[in-house]
Amino acid sequence: MEECACLCVVGSSRGCQCCQEGQGPVETAAAYEKHIEVDESADECCVGSGGFSSPMLPPPPPHCSLQDLPVELLVEIFSSLPVTDLPSLALACIKFHHILHIDSIWRRRCREEFGVCENLQNLEKISMSYREVYAKLLHPYRHILGLWQLDTEGYRGLLNVVVDGLCITGWTFRPCLNAHVDCPMLFEPTFRIRLTERKSATVECMEGRHSRPHNCHMQIQKDRLTTQCKKTDHRKDSPARLRDEWGRVLVQKVRQRYDCLTYRRLYLPPSQPDDLIRPGLFQCNCSAYGLSIAMLSFHGKYARLTKVTGDSNHSLEIHLMRRIQLPDGEIFRNFNELSRVVQEIDKQVIRERQQQQEDGTEESEGHGWQSPAQPSVRESLAAASEELPVPFVLPVGVLSMDQTYPRTCRMCFYGVDTFTYTVTLNGLACTGRHPGVFILFDENHFGFIWPEMNYFILFSRVQNTFQNVEAPSSRAFLEMLKNIQSGPP
Repeated sequence: MEECACLCVVGSSRGCQCCQEGQGPVETAAAYEKHIEVDESADECCVGSGGFSSPMLPPPPPHCSLQDLPVELLVEIFSSLPVTDLPSLALACIKFHHILHIDSIWRRRCREEFGVCENLQNLEKISMSYREVYAKLLHPYRHILGLWQLDTEGYRGLLNVVVDGLCITGWTFRPCLNAHVDCPMLFEPTFRIRLTERKSATVECMEGRHSRPHNCHMQIQKDRLTTQCKKTDHRKDSPARLRDEWGRVLVQKVRQRYDCLTYRRLYLPPSQPDDLIRPGLFQCNCSAYGLSIAMLSFHGKYARLTKVTGDSNHSLEIHLMRRIQLPDGEIFRNFNELSRVVQEIDKQVIRERQQQQEDGTEESEGHGWQSPAQPSVRESLAAASEELPVPFVLPVGVLSMDQTYPRTCRMCFYGVDTFTYTVTLNGLACTGRHPGVFILFDENHFGFIWPEMNYFILFSRVQNTFQNVEAPSSRAFLEMLKNIQSGPP
């Protein structure tokens, strides 16, 4: 009892619970009064000695651990954590290990990261969980999602790899003959990656004249993707041109054997507030192969239109500082006047670059592709955007495969079309250069006129949406843009 009284003096003055237990009301009151007397005497002692009474310490907070939280709350917390933290979390304790096997966590992961909207019944049919789909299919093959360019010796294709239900499917763009540029892009399946009954991912080729989907090998690198099929009847369609007895171009599909196909990563250009229009992919009907795909990107004083699919390496350089004035659109009715204006600007551009080479002030490779838009460019484009559209009519004598083009345009710029082709006899690469007029119709349409060839091509924005196409940095996008103009990987 004395020991307890001493502890109560140091602690709270309300009395000791252990002393009060087993005592009646009278004994409890007496003990309480005794404690008060001891406290008062201690206070008087402190005051008389010139000291200070020690304040009473607050009770220690109750011990709380993450393991004490309800399971429902832990599931919500674990679902929002980075996936790289979950393996370490599973090793923390047995409770966390069991919680991380709850399928609702991985169902949310599959939906938010990859857009998988399958229900539980579909998974139950194949005796598989969301955790297995995420760990054995989606996460290991996440690096191949996005756009890829197939580069063969004769034709360049486009591949879009997406999450398709409980599979990952590679869809190849197939050019369609007699299709308008405003039509959506058409894709056909090339390969798929799925989980088998053994719960392991397998790559299957979807092409072949006689065989059903069959196994093929895939090699994934940083910016390269290679597929190899060992089937003897594996053929890949590639377009080829023929001419009839009247000289007209005919197109047919020639089946060539491609045992190994190599793709390279394709990023879409980033968008900036100062861009003339929103960059991206555009379709054009510029060859006998059908629709082709080109990429429009902006780089300060210049814009570039790079051909992504087709049979040649075309790159259109648009000079945003060299605008062609359009007084009421009359310049389009006089084709000779339009050609004269283009030739004068082209001669001036050549003289300026020759002078820059002599002075040693020539712009770096790519003509300033990395430089941001200058204030003069922004001010010029902002003023031009406020102008009213002018009538547009295709000049007399200019040919085009698209007659349903817009009838008004906003502005025009000087541009140069450069292309590279290989001479069959000696294998040398030759480069051609043709100046022309870049015509901006609206946000989704533009065109280009080649005065030397009397030809006009209409470009229309691709309406398909793509995912996982953002470049990790501006440098990575510029490097990718440079590689498109090179040979096969």
